[in-house]
Formats: sequence, structure tokens, C-alpha cells
Amino acid sequence: MQTSQWEKRGSYLNFENHQIFYSSQGKGPIIFLLHGFPTSSWDWYKIIDALSKNNRVIYFDMIGYGFSDKPQNNNYNIFQQADVASALLAHLQVEEVHVFAHDKGDTVANELLARQLEGKNKFTIKSCCMLNGGLFPGIHKPRPVQRALMTPIGKYIARLYTFRMFKQTFYKIFGPNTKASEQELSDLWALMNHKDGMKIFHKLIYYMQDRIDHEERWLSALQKTTIPLRLIDGAADPISGKNLAEHYEKVIPNPDVVLLDQIGHYPQIEAPDAVVMHYFEFYNKHQAS
Repeated sequence: MQTSQWEKRGSYLNFENHQIFYSSQGKGPIIFLLHGFPTSSWDWYKIIDALSKNNRVIYFDMIGYGFSDKPQNNNYNIFQQADVASALLAHLQVEEVHVFAHDKGDTVANELLARQLEGKNKFTIKSCCMLNGGLFPGIHKPRPVQRALMTPIGKYIARLYTFRMFKQTFYKIFGPNTKASEQELSDLWALMNHKDGMKIFHKLIYYMQDRIDHEERWLSALQKTTIPLRLIDGAADPISGKNLAEHYEKVIPNPDVVLLDQIGHYPQIEAPDAVVMHYFEFYNKHQAS
């Protein structure tokens, strides 16, 4: 699916005078998608039709990502992204959701789980399924460019970051036999650059510091929640692959983990059929609960 088609499916929500791209597709119980860094909701394009066949699927581009606004004077922390998610669900008058998250979206989901435990959400999360992401800072292995972006010279690195550098980085985080196509990489890059996105690229990465600063809060949310959880993890991901799955099984009560061999950081792009199968296996088991 072309990114222009993806945008035509959506609308815009005004959040603190910024325009947030979102879309709602299908009918039925709601699956709420949360994308990761540094891309956008378009990451879900290969599985959106399958997910929305018997469900209503809601997705959005976080502030600073994709088709959403990318204000330069903004901090882009996890709490704000959770506020955007909550504002969207309130706008759509949603009461219950099944969360499906990836990468940075995992941490946004963790914050929403923490708020649910505190009784602060105006909606109820019924289940949460996560794909590869840096859930545990101690075992997370960010790429060199991610580390560099967090330094004082990060904004200069962002300005010098080219499509060639982007391709080199992304090539290494996909599985050995499931590399993204040249067109997919071009589309991802175009969405990153949309609305002068590279001018704030270095700010988007600071969610990794949020994970360190609030590790106890978000780990506690995963450990204390009573809702069903599943981790579907691409084992070949050098950032959050098999190492993530192994640690998750150690620290999360009654862990439900599906490991996808030879799949990298973007299971929903690399192995869409397997992701849909394992997601609905989880969803169908717990949907009525």
C-alpha cells in the first residue's frame, strides 16, 4: 500500500494545537495499534486488513512521527505520547481496547497500563500484545546511531543523516531472509522526513532516557497488571530480539512469549502472516474475558 493511500484513510485530531494523524477501520471490538521509533503507523500496513476483518482497528501517528505535526519546541516524552493516545480514544468515545504495540509503542502501552492500575484511564485495556521493543533498559542494545543521537551533538548528526545511512542501519535490524524492500525503505524514509521531521529527529530518541528514568514504574505495570499479556518477538533482532524474550520470561509472571526464528525488529513487516496468526491466537483466547 502506498503511503498516500494510507493518509487518505485517515483524519486529523487537534491535540494542544497540533494535528495528529489517525484512522479507524473496520467494525467490532477495538484493537488499538501503537507504532515505534523512528517510523509511523504505516508500519502496520501489511496486517491492517487482516486485523480489521472482524474488528475495529484504531491507529495514529505519534506526535513527531509520520503524517502528524512535528513541532520543534516539544520534548516528545513517553507521557506526552500516552496523553495523545488517551485524547484520541476520548475523541472517538472508546471505552475498551485491546492494545497491540511495537518498539516505542511498547513503552507507551506500559504507561497506559500503569495509569490503568492507578485508575486514571477513561478507557479499559482488555489485553496487551507487544512486538520487539526496549522494554528493559539493562538488556536493550541500541544501534550506534541511536546512541549518537542522544549525545549533545545529536542534532547535528540528525541533519547529516542520509537515506544511505538509514538503509545501512535498517538493513542490519531485519532478519537475514526478510529484508525490507527498497520501496519500503524509501517510504519509511519519506515519512520520517515529512514536515521537516529530521529537524526534530534527535529529540524523538530521548524516549530511551525515559525508559531508564521510569524503568521501575513501567516494569511494575507489566508485573502487576491482571490483563492478558503476550510478547511476539523476532529472535534475530540485534536490538531487542532473543535477549528481550529471555529476560521477559525471567521477570514477568506467567510469561506468554512467541519467538519468531530468523525474524528481526519488524515482525509485522517481515512475517505478517505469522504475526496475525499468533496475535489472534492470543486475542481469541482472551477476548471474552
